[in-house]
Amino acid sequence: MCVVTAVAGGERAGCLVGFASQCSIRPPRFAVWLSKANHTYRVARAAQYLAVHLLTREQRDLAELFGGETGDEVDKFARLHWREGPAGAAVLEGAAAWLVGSVLHRIDGGDHVGHVLDPVQWGGEGPDGPLLRLSDAVGIEAGHPAD
Repeated sequence: MCVVTAVAGGERAGCLVGFASQCSIRPPRFAVWLSKANHTYRVARAAQYLAVHLLTREQRDLAELFGGETGDEVDKFARLHWREGPAGAAVLEGAAAWLVGSVLHRIDGGDHVGHVLDPVQWGGEGPDGPLLRLSDAVGIEAGHPAD
């Protein structure tokens, strides 16, 4: 599980994502899939860069914020520390690891759209420990309906 953030048109958004993976070694590429029903998807459609954040199991509170609340109703960024990254991307402070990537392609996959990213910067300053997995997030009730 990871948190993806997007910035476009003066708006910030972020959501908990279960579909994400490295998709190429050379050149390095990473893909994240955003639900079309999600506020973050609407912002990401116009974003040139996305930030992807890995969380540890101890950071479940961040997963609950980004998975259990909707940006249509709540400013998630008002509740946490973040900084501006490359090209204005929103980087969450304290994430176990993160990358910012420029959006190369968008691929319609049905109810989700894949965003293929070219990583431009990455880091991690958060806690060590096991990463948050789907089984750790099962009890988080989605902030919006799936469709």
